[in-house]
Amino acid sequence: MSAAKLDLETAQRDPSRHFAQPQDIVDAAGLDLATKLKLLAEWERDARSLAVAEDEGLSGGEAPMLARIRHARRALAGEEPAAKGATKHG
Repeated sequence: MSAAKLDLETAQRDPSRHFAQPQDIVDAAGLDLATKLKLLAEWERDARSLAVAEDEGLSGGEAPMLARIRHARRALAGEEPAAKGATKHG
């Protein structure tokens, strides 16, 4: 999604409604680093809340999402290459 079409206010409240995967935030043209990090941080908060709910017996399945969010944050920090076209199998 391009930054021109993105409503940052609503995206920051619920990034998963605007981006299919955390890597999409990394790849988004027109967003500065600080904005990308804020979006990923919010997505991580949401995923952690869902992971806690899962631990309490509710469904969530957010552990794999947390790993994808951490990977995206490391890619933005230059700690690892961005995963272009990566799948769950590698």
